[in-house]
Amino acid sequence: MAEIPAPARERRVGRLLATLIVVLIVIGGVGSFLIARGRWWMLPVASVHGVEIDRLFNTTLVVTGIVFVLIHVVLAVFVWRYADRGTGRAAYWHDDRTLELTYTLIPAAVMITLVSMGAVVWAQVHSPPPPDAMVVEARGEQFGWLFRYPGKDGVFGRIDPARISVKDNPMGLDPADPASKSNIVTRDLHLVLARPVRVRIRSKDVIHSFYIPAFRVKQDAVPGMTVEIWFTPTREGDYELACAQLCGVGHYIMRGKVKVESQDAFDTWLAQQSH
Repeated sequence: MAEIPAPARERRVGRLLATLIVVLIVIGGVGSFLIARGRWWMLPVASVHGVEIDRLFNTTLVVTGIVFVLIHVVLAVFVWRYADRGTGRAAYWHDDRTLELTYTLIPAAVMITLVSMGAVVWAQVHSPPPPDAMVVEARGEQFGWLFRYPGKDGVFGRIDPARISVKDNPMGLDPADPASKSNIVTRDLHLVLARPVRVRIRSKDVIHSFYIPAFRVKQDAVPGMTVEIWFTPTREGDYELACAQLCGVGHYIMRGKVKVESQDAFDTWLAQQSH
């Protein structure tokens, strides 16, 4: 049996490699994406900001996905088409201004567009909250969440860390402040459907992260700081609040419940907590 010449053998290896690249892209890339969308994708969005965040995420994913597939297909074609045949020297040129401008300006334009879209969404998320927004305080601690609502006077009372008691005063309310007496402290976060809410986020001990996947809301809780975010729930129901920072050995149990309900249902629940 005659031995296959080295150039022909190298071309065959190159073509097999090109075919393997295409197969991996189709099966590994596109296939895994479709499986992920069906089993592990994001929860249905349930906030106003979340719609814009999802739109930006999907746009970025589509653009980068097209570029990923296109580059690897072109790579496979070049490996197949321009494999060494052992009959000539490799082509070489010093520069090509048109080609260099093309592969510089087009990615730059795409990147600027995506960054500009991200800046618009960022400005919306971090814009001033509406004047009628409900205000809630959230505090992360190892390993759980506490929430505080103002009383009928709408004022948050003073907090004294020295007065924190797990059973009697978990938030550390200062009884010397009259406003503290009407404050309501709970372990569950209740929100009103279609009403903006300002959340003042604090931490008792280490860095935590206030994360509600369905709302596309995530903000670190830093000891010694009060960080404020706002959003508007758009669907009634029960949602999960997680901590997205590794905050200690009990991190895995640090979750909370979020309930979005009508204004009447919320008022009834809040009145029950004040007794």
